[in-house]
Amino acid sequence: MDHSGAEAPSIAYKVFTFKDKKTNTQDSLSVSIPEVLDPHYGMYVWPCAVVLAQYLWKHREELRDKTVLELGAGVSLPGVVASRCGAKVFLSDGAETPLCLENCRRSCEANGLREVAVSSLIWGEVSPELLLLPELDLVLGSDVFYEPQDFEDVLLTVAFLLRRNPRAQFWTTYQERRWGLKCVDVGLDSFDADEAELAGSTLPGNHSVVMMIITGRTADTSCET
Repeated sequence: MDHSGAEAPSIAYKVFTFKDKKTNTQDSLSVSIPEVLDPHYGMYVWPCAVVLAQYLWKHREELRDKTVLELGAGVSLPGVVASRCGAKVFLSDGAETPLCLENCRRSCEANGLREVAVSSLIWGEVSPELLLLPELDLVLGSDVFYEPQDFEDVLLTVAFLLRRNPRAQFWTTYQERRWGLKCVDVGLDSFDADEAELAGSTLPGNHSVVMMIITGRTADTSCET
């Protein structure tokens, strides 16, 4: 849709504050995420995003100096948290959703992140943009298993990235809806995400969100949680 000449979108900035509840440290991290009043669901913060961001926060020491790609970033909450925790982050969304790409950049600006790259990636396609990505340590995906018709394309992209980066991991959250997906999940209580309110917000609320880690076949499948 051509938005040239249209009114500027209505943007609301939501602040998420991550803290340590089970340690004696006073560490905390606040990030500001813009939500746009737009019918496209990629313009909002969904429960899966805040759960994945909480996992990143709890594992922030592992993120320092790591190279991270977020797929389907949208409002980019996980990617922003990873960057603020010291990772080199690449944000991506679909070429067919330029407003989401614009919102990725807006999220970076809101948090003073000038070194984060934003690019378009089409799931299921081995595009030049995909091939030009540097060596990755971590791939993030928040609620990328939303539309059933996208599942195979998402998995193709993830599998390609893990083959090119055999030591990388794919950290993803999905919201249990109606598809009966099966996985080995990471207990939310292991990173203080088993509450209805996280990071000073009312998310994830009463939604059922699962955290899981997927690795390539040749990678060491052990992980600490």
